[in-house]
Amino acid sequence: MARIKPKQLLIQSKTKKGPTRISYSTIITWNLIVVLVVLSLYATYRHWHYRSAQDIERDLLHAEHVERSEDPKTSSRPSYAVMNTAKGPITIEIYKDASADAVDRFINLCKSNYFKGMPFRHVIKNFVIQGGDFNFDGAAQEWILKAKASGKNDLSPKHEAFMIGTAKNPNNKGFDLFITTAPIPDLNDKLVVFGRVIKGEDIVQEIEEVDTDEHYEPKTPIGILNIMLKQEP
Repeated sequence: MARIKPKQLLIQSKTKKGPTRISYSTIITWNLIVVLVVLSLYATYRHWHYRSAQDIERDLLHAEHVERSEDPKTSSRPSYAVMNTAKGPITIEIYKDASADAVDRFINLCKSNYFKGMPFRHVIKNFVIQGGDFNFDGAAQEWILKAKASGKNDLSPKHEAFMIGTAKNPNNKGFDLFITTAPIPDLNDKLVVFGRVIKGEDIVQEIEEVDTDEHYEPKTPIGILNIMLKQEP
C-alpha cells in the first residue's frame, strides 16, 4: 500500500469541508418566529375561551328568560283592573310578583263579579278606604281604633299612598279590599299589598271626602259598580 506523503495530507485536509456555522441573524429570526407562533396560539386560546364563557352566560340568561316568559300562569294573569265606582273609574296596576294567593283570589273574584255593587264600608280620611267583606277584626280593627283614639295618623315616607291590598286575616273567609290614601307605617305588617292606583287618584280623594259617622261609615252609600280586568292600562 502506497504511503501518502505529508504534503498530500496537508492538501487533503484543506479540501475537507468543516462544520456549517449558523449566523446570529438566523438564530434571532427563528426565535422570533417561535415567539410569534406561541403568542398566536395563546391569543387564539384566549379568544375561544372568552367566547365560550360568553356563550355559556348568554345561554343561561336566555334559559332564565324563557323559563320566566313560559310560566303560563303568571303570563296569563291580567296586568290591570279598572274599578268603576259611583264617583268614577280607578285604574289599578296588579303586581304579578306579589302574593300569588292574594293576586289569584282577587282576579278570580273579579271574574265572578264578586265586587259588583259592593259598598265602601269604612272611609278614614288621610288613612284608608275599606270595601269588601268585613268582620271588624284583624288589621282593620287595629287601624280604625287607632285613628278613632288619636284623631290622627303618624305618616311615614316608607310606604306610598294609593296602594291596593287585603287584610292579613286567616279567620276572614271573605275578601277585604283596602286603598291607602296616605303613607302607612309598617304597611306590610297589616296588609298583603298586591297593586297600586295608577289612574284615578282624584276619584279616590273624592271618595275620601264623603261624610262619615263616628264609626267611619259613609252616611251616603257609595261603592263599587264593577271591576273589569285588562292587559293594557
